[in-house]
Amino acid sequence: MTSRGLLILPFALLACGQAPAGREATQVGAQTPVATTGLNSAAMAGTVAAASRLPRLRSLVVMRDGRTLAEHRFNGGPALDRPVNIKSASKSVISALVGIAIERGVLKGVDQPILSVLGPDAPARADPRLARVTVGNLLSMQAGLERTSGENYGRWVSSPNWVRFALSRPFASEPGGAMLYSTGSTHLLSAMLTRASGRSTHALAQDWLAQPLGIAIPPWPRDPQGVYFGGNDMLMSPRALARFGELYRSGGVVDGRRILPASWIAASWTPRTVSSWSGGNYGYGWFIGDARGHPVRFAWGYGGQMLYVVPDLRLTVVMTSDATGARDTGHIAALHALLADGIVPAAKKGGPPAPR
Repeated sequence: MTSRGLLILPFALLACGQAPAGREATQVGAQTPVATTGLNSAAMAGTVAAASRLPRLRSLVVMRDGRTLAEHRFNGGPALDRPVNIKSASKSVISALVGIAIERGVLKGVDQPILSVLGPDAPARADPRLARVTVGNLLSMQAGLERTSGENYGRWVSSPNWVRFALSRPFASEPGGAMLYSTGSTHLLSAMLTRASGRSTHALAQDWLAQPLGIAIPPWPRDPQGVYFGGNDMLMSPRALARFGELYRSGGVVDGRRILPASWIAASWTPRTVSSWSGGNYGYGWFIGDARGHPVRFAWGYGGQMLYVVPDLRLTVVMTSDATGARDTGHIAALHALLADGIVPAAKKGGPPAPR
């Protein structure tokens, strides 16, 4: 495991400045629920102290069993109910909208060819492989098209038509082949949602997520044709992002109301490809790993906008950060360490639950 790896946890305790805690007497299996409630106060105190030493960290929210057990702001971060740019954690939100759209018949399914909706924007002499690219390929970053992220991002967002630019990229891999992380793929999903429904992605997010979850998702940037940016720059507060994470942790049901199909959560959390950058697994808009033997599913945005769900510990954890710093300063590894070496042990030891 290198410091660049994002999906295989845990990291060393020293990565977040904590002193080692005592080892657990027994190893809990990945699928075995831990019969504790609350969070161990001593373990959490050390975790918060370690978090306070991370100059880029802005917030930490920890929920267990749907109850908020810890909320902290750091380094002058905004109020926890103020929307912030969640960067590429937006991809997990777009994935949820796609799952709901399929359930409602707006989209036909993960095997639906993208040109069934986006055909008018395809190049006149398109590579025949473009007709084979599906909704599922976009969700799992297996479209095969040259990336619009990284060194190509600036040219893409400066283009007059983002959808046409993304569809016109040459193939760097076969559809369904290697993972090529590309924000353009998620933006194509936003365009499909807009065209298939006749409504903006923001309007769908309001009706399908924000209103039933009781959260705010304000408007975020759009492309030159008015399609809301798919996969970047969505605005959600740390508390709202935690509420979204709870939707997945609770199997798609919140306050007794089904919002997201349970089958979509399972499909999204099924490993489908492997990142060549980190060696970690990726599903439909979610990264997949583990922390101290416990499965972790997480959304990850540039600079450290993190949403972690640890199903067997009944945990949802949000960390937001300053997104203006350098790409790789060890900050992401330190955030993973806060979870793996601080919050997970605190949950396994348990403590008094928060009052309802």
